[in-house]
Amino acid sequence: MGAGTVVSLKFDGLQAALNTNTIAVEETPDMVAVMGGEPEVMLDKALEALGGIGNFVKKGQKIVIKPNIGWDRTPELAGNTNPELIGALVRKCLDAGASKVTVFDHTCDDWKRCYASSGIEAAVKAAGGVTVPGNDENYYSKEIPLPNAKILKSVKIHNSLIEADAWINVPVLKNHGGAKLSCAMKNCMGIVWDRRYFHQNDLQQCIADVCTWEKKPVLNIVDSYRMMFQNGPQGKSAADVRTVKTLLASKDIIATDTAALQFFNQVKKLDPDAVGHIKLGQSLKLGTTNLDTITIKRIKI
Repeated sequence: MGAGTVVSLKFDGLQAALNTNTIAVEETPDMVAVMGGEPEVMLDKALEALGGIGNFVKKGQKIVIKPNIGWDRTPELAGNTNPELIGALVRKCLDAGASKVTVFDHTCDDWKRCYASSGIEAAVKAAGGVTVPGNDENYYSKEIPLPNAKILKSVKIHNSLIEADAWINVPVLKNHGGAKLSCAMKNCMGIVWDRRYFHQNDLQQCIADVCTWEKKPVLNIVDSYRMMFQNGPQGKSAADVRTVKTLLASKDIIATDTAALQFFNQVKKLDPDAVGHIKLGQSLKLGTTNLDTITIKRIKI
């Protein structure tokens, strides 16, 4: 099966994978899991269930959206966040009254090619947002202390994030050769300048450490419209991708990655212990891996 093949995962299977209680009354859930729609439709459903974009974006605020744009890959190869999702989110933020919406990533391949090939640059421009480089050291002028970190005690963070009123973390869910899983926590590597330090000094702990920065994302939105289930983070071909049409959204970055990992395991088995940064993040009190303690609303389109 190739990237064009839609894999039908039973929604009951998603419920089991998320290992949660279904909320029986109307209340704002801790997490929303949407399955079966196009990216913008799933985003609409998730934000509606979470009380609307106004719960996260206020009038006049400068907002940063941080997708994964790390690779010179087209959307069908699922190496980057879905451009339709990013464009829709930019529009939502501007409709909520954001004064400016900025999108960036510190890419692995040439940033100009990544921004263009991913479709994200065009989607952001069409929606009224702006993109800025993530691969220019001049954008990382200030060293930020991380007093609660174990190894990564300080880091240079992109100026647009430092200056923003709020930011939204929008990773793509995929396999990763080093971190084993790339999702919300791993996506935070793209906000810093010197990522070599991560790979040279306990990658799993450093991923957890960078998430201790005091300016947490107001929301984590996981794109799993297409999932690269093997040969990540770049992928080799469309054979590495399954179309599963799913989106997860939560303020809790640890719960987000826990749920995403359990969902990933429906497509390709991955030992949870191999994704060490999730439990390390919980030990740093960044969130919970116990999904039984939170409310999750499931929406089937």
